[in-house]
Amino acid sequence: QVQLVESGGGLVQAGGSLRLSCAASGRTFSAYRMGWFRLAPGKAREFVTSINWSGSTPSYAESVKGRFTISIDNAKNLVYLQMNNLKPEDTAVYYCAAALRPLKYDVWGQGTQVTVSS
Repeated sequence: QVQLVESGGGLVQAGGSLRLSCAASGRTFSAYRMGWFRLAPGKAREFVTSINWSGSTPSYAESVKGRFTISIDNAKNLVYLQMNNLKPEDTAVYYCAAALRPLKYDVWGQGTQVTVSS
């Protein structure tokens, strides 16, 4: 089974940057696509971005386009989320997820808190 552990969250001022990391272990070859989601208090879980394990076809939510970048180093089993020009609205717990089948995210990390102050 694939296992995921996120890190890199923290407190940052509006306009600042953070880079989140997701370390994958186990049968990483079984992953089809990797994604980042976020959950803020009182809000529904939101898709942020995703990328194929091969590093192809990245996708972004409209709210983060131009500010966030997903990347993957499959040789090192690492997925990154570079977040620039952060806004208070980006405050949430960010989760890394793995889709073992196309468009079906079955494996999730524990989450990492991102707090953006204004």
